[in-house]
Amino acid sequence: MIDALEADALTKELLLKYLGQFILIGMVSIIFSRLIRQIPLKLCHKIEYELRADVFAHLTKLDQEYFRRERTGDLMTKLSSDINIIRDAIGQGLLQGIRTLITLISALVVMLLIDPQMTGLLFAVFIPTTLVFFLILRVMRRYQQDLQEHISEVSNFCQESFSGIRCLKGFALEKRRNSQFENLNSGLIRKTMRMQGTRQFLFPFMAFCFNLATILIMIIGGKRIIENNLSLGVLTQFSQYLFYMQWPILALSWVMSLMQRGKVSWIRVKAILETEPKIADFDFPEPEKLEASIQFKNLDLEIGGQLLLRNIDLEIPAGTTLGITGPTGSGKTLITSLVARLIDPTSGTVKIGGKDIRTVSLSSLRGMIGYAAQEPVLFSRTLEHNIGFGVENADQDLIGWAAEIAHLHGDIEGFPEQYKTMLGERGVTLSGGQRQRTSISRAIARRPDILILDDVLSSVDTQTEAAIMKKLQPVMNERTTLFVSHRVSTLRYSDEIIVIENGKITQRGTHNELISKPGYYAELNTMQQLQEKLEKGR
Repeated sequence: MIDALEADALTKELLLKYLGQFILIGMVSIIFSRLIRQIPLKLCHKIEYELRADVFAHLTKLDQEYFRRERTGDLMTKLSSDINIIRDAIGQGLLQGIRTLITLISALVVMLLIDPQMTGLLFAVFIPTTLVFFLILRVMRRYQQDLQEHISEVSNFCQESFSGIRCLKGFALEKRRNSQFENLNSGLIRKTMRMQGTRQFLFPFMAFCFNLATILIMIIGGKRIIENNLSLGVLTQFSQYLFYMQWPILALSWVMSLMQRGKVSWIRVKAILETEPKIADFDFPEPEKLEASIQFKNLDLEIGGQLLLRNIDLEIPAGTTLGITGPTGSGKTLITSLVARLIDPTSGTVKIGGKDIRTVSLSSLRGMIGYAAQEPVLFSRTLEHNIGFGVENADQDLIGWAAEIAHLHGDIEGFPEQYKTMLGERGVTLSGGQRQRTSISRAIARRPDILILDDVLSSVDTQTEAAIMKKLQPVMNERTTLFVSHRVSTLRYSDEIIVIENGKITQRGTHNELISKPGYYAELNTMQQLQEKLEKGR
């Protein structure tokens, strides 16, 4: 159009033709631009959903050792912040990346066809620029990784502070904790500003390179027009294509910074997905219902280079209640953890119904077990939800029965909202004894074949203990029960009792047999009898 105007050859018909073509191409461009926005943005949200679901599902398969090693705050950051960054890198990065590539490639092809000499000039400017650009991106990647790790530190600090708020307030450490958080938060701001400073350098750097290219084209193109080697229309056309390239070139810095951030976050998330659980589960064929007998044979357990259980040989017939006692740290809880296959033995086997539990799927094995721990984990939901947690579609009759057996129903009746009472995090609304009884209710509500009670009466008084045992005894008699306790008054209900000291079974027998023999159990019985006499004397 410009060349025709300059040559006085631009007619009305030719002008309308060119304008019509320009409007048509513009409309197609608008439609294409809308489509190219929809596809990547929908895709990135679908990937975000799938990735978060996959990471969460994989985390639920990992064993306890992994969660002892990894911090909760760090995992929360990876599930939230890191996955959001990956989403943006895929969505905006893919969107702007496609637009940038299409525009740059199309414009460069047309510019090469128009004038290879001036296109070569652009390459001479942008190739060194690209090298510097990628050097800056490498620095950004390192800064971004440092920043994400610091975000995890802040998240973990907050999680520990709020979950341990009772301890924090009990020691009046609010000011100290606030000061520590201020230092941590200041560090986060410094690292964020360092990251943003590097990131924001890219945009003006690319703008400078673009303007430099524009000046060189005007100088060289203008000189060639004066020498009649180039028409004004071609220079205008070339400048217009360079103008089309301006936003993609400037956006390239933003796109690449997004991609670098996404790459760092993907490495962090990928580390979770690549972690293999120590407790391997396979798609074993579902066995017929196993008998609830338990057998330990030549079993050793070593953790962290320390032998914690040695030469454990034990048979527990179905329907038997086995009492387990011993000094603190002797390995009592490890015995119960082996039955539920929360850990695997270093050598030897654990069998249920004569079948090695490593050849039974985890869902089948753990579906047979009701487990109540000394320090129960309760969820920030209602009491009835926590009691019926292990049962699909638990009804009110089952929940009420389980609470009654654990001597918890009377306490719940005294709450304003009764079974609808909302618990605080980890059950802080309840007392220690109430939490333990809720854990017992949750275990027996499953009506399991194997019931594991790991020192679950340590926080209740002797009167409540007697009331619980009176109601719990018939339930225990109907299934195989492992009962861990330090109290002789509860252990005496067991069919057989074993004493574990330094990872070995040192005594076994009934209550009457063990109190008649010298050893740990007889000493424990004597000490607790003296303690009862002293309390009665007061």
